[in-house]
Amino acid sequence: MRNLLVLFVLWLPVHAQAALNVFACEPEWAALAHEVGGGDVKIYSATTAMQDPHRIEARPSLIAQMRRADLVVCTGAELEIGWLPVLLREAGNAAVQPGLPGYFEAARFVALLDKPARLDRADGDVHASGNPHIHTDPRNILRVSTALTARLAEIDPANAAAYRSRGQDFAARWNAAMARWQTRAAPLKEVSVAVQHASFLYLLNWLEMRTVATLEPKPGVEPALGHLARVAAQLQVTPARMVLRAAYQSPRPADWLASRAGIPALALPYTVGGNARAGDLFGLFDDTLDQLLKAAP
Repeated sequence: MRNLLVLFVLWLPVHAQAALNVFACEPEWAALAHEVGGGDVKIYSATTAMQDPHRIEARPSLIAQMRRADLVVCTGAELEIGWLPVLLREAGNAAVQPGLPGYFEAARFVALLDKPARLDRADGDVHASGNPHIHTDPRNILRVSTALTARLAEIDPANAAAYRSRGQDFAARWNAAMARWQTRAAPLKEVSVAVQHASFLYLLNWLEMRTVATLEPKPGVEPALGHLARVAAQLQVTPARMVLRAAYQSPRPADWLASRAGIPALALPYTVGGNARAGDLFGLFDDTLDQLLKAAP
């Protein structure tokens, strides 16, 4: 009996200090969870910056990670519609199902742009709720951080004070960074761009830049040479200063169009880990603005 009591006493503090398991669907939310959660969370990112978040295979390794999660943090707005429901079903983790505190969708805390007037899969990868690439506007990161801080405090009340403290610290640093970015970005206002996919709608809306052409004929559909030729002809009438693509996307369409139009093609990091400088959320926006400003002197 004495030995059992000793074992219980030794086990108890270790169990009490166990980190909260966070399953993040995308690197931006893994990075945000790290900012707010600190050492009180253990984070697993289901995807990397070099993967298209629309098209992920529901692998057994992801199911295993979902099974042990205490909190799932995803974008929502149908970004993960092709794989997240499979993970949730196969993992059988009752605590992280939609509608419960253990399930967190970032898109629910921001105003979504580009809601379709009609829903028809013949139009390509159309999202019924609106464009899901919300994290490319830093103002949305701040809104989500406030909600995520509250959710972490709710499901892990023993560490609620620590979450709130880190959340406040992140908000202060992020607001200061946004003020700096906004000042630096002033020359980008009204600059016209072509985009490979609508990955940067929120970024361009924040910066008040203009999209004059999209390389994809339909969302998620790889452009053929004939379509790119038509886009190149369009740019003769409505010129763009640069072509933008996400780091995970094929460079071929953007490079071809940039060569024909005589403008630079930029591979923006899109999310944390998209290049060497985008190692965290702050580096993501620092690098993105540097690239844009260099291409639009």
